Amino acid sequence: MKQVILLGASGSIGVQTIDVIEQHPDEFELVAFSVGKRIQIVRDVLAKMDVKEVCVMNKEDADALSLEYPNVHFTYGDEGLIHLASLDKGDIVVNALLGFAGLIPTLTAIVHKKDIALANKETLVAGGMFVKEAISKHGVNLYPIDSEHSAIFQCLQGNPHKSIKRLIITASGGSFRDKTRAELEGVSVKQALSHPNWSMGAKITIDSASMMNKGLEVIEAHWLFDLPFSKIDTIMHRESVIHSMVEYEDTAVMAQLGTPDMRLPIQYALTYPSRLPLASEPLDLLKLSTLHFEPLSFERFPLLKLAYEVGEKGGNLPAIMNGANEAAVAMFLEEKISFLEIEEYVHKAVHDLEFIAHPTLEEVIASDKKARAYVIQCVKGA
Repeated sequence: MKQVILLGASGSIGVQTIDVIEQHPDEFELVAFSVGKRIQIVRDVLAKMDVKEVCVMNKEDADALSLEYPNVHFTYGDEGLIHLASLDKGDIVVNALLGFAGLIPTLTAIVHKKDIALANKETLVAGGMFVKEAISKHGVNLYPIDSEHSAIFQCLQGNPHKSIKRLIITASGGSFRDKTRAELEGVSVKQALSHPNWSMGAKITIDSASMMNKGLEVIEAHWLFDLPFSKIDTIMHRESVIHSMVEYEDTAVMAQLGTPDMRLPIQYALTYPSRLPLASEPLDLLKLSTLHFEPLSFERFPLLKLAYEVGEKGGNLPAIMNGANEAAVAMFLEEKISFLEIEEYVHKAVHDLEFIAHPTLEEVIASDKKARAYVIQCVKGA
């Protein structure tokens, strides 16, 4: 039985990870998990599973839950996440945390020789160089959970790396895929959160609408699959049936298809190289009348273009871009800035903040903080 530590149990990926574990009680045991502020999730999980280690966001919640569940050890905050990642038990850590907060727990888990099932793309965007070095040093495995990267990972099985011509990452186009730049003026938070295909958390849904999410995935793919950015392409695919593709030197294109259900890539990351049954809607090819593919314009989606540029330059720029984006998206969700101002503030941060070509981990962490503070200050001064 594989012991699972789940970081981020209250988000969309976390909830679906628990569902996968429940579907296979003879295969998986949840030994620890974390949540943010949605404390009812703790009660829901503990009502179904005998888990002895739980991390929450706030000390007050940890203290209250300790009285309610005296046989469970509760921790809180960033130190609590590090504690879970450091546990003696646990074969694999599912990192479903939101944003830059996922980097240090990932590195901690690797040092403690745990495999990683990664849904937190910011871990590789901001700290890919450190993650790859740690994986090599400690001999653990990294399995992608993002549907696009899982698709690529599946399409690569049995084929030599040197024969890859390019990766083709698909994108649904997000909430505003049919709007022009002019039509994006004044769009609401509610409109931005209305994704046509996927049910996701608020932050990733906004990133999908701005195409920042796809830009982050390009940088993540660079680190996951050891390929230059010139071999990583993106394409709009409205139906979200083909989750990504790999083109080989002999012109063969391998694609992974499926319904838009994140439980499949979650389960594959947990079971690789095996496959288990999954209670999910199967893909019915006879119901598909056609599949559409369109180019992703850098002019229409400037944050996608910026991600390629930042990824190529490297250093601390990806951390700056990601930190600025997280801050700007949070402000948009609070209706403090407009949708298009997200792009404006991310570009300003990347342009204005100090570039460090070969940063230390501490400098990457500092760059993230500076980018967030920069955006907040810009908004206050506007």
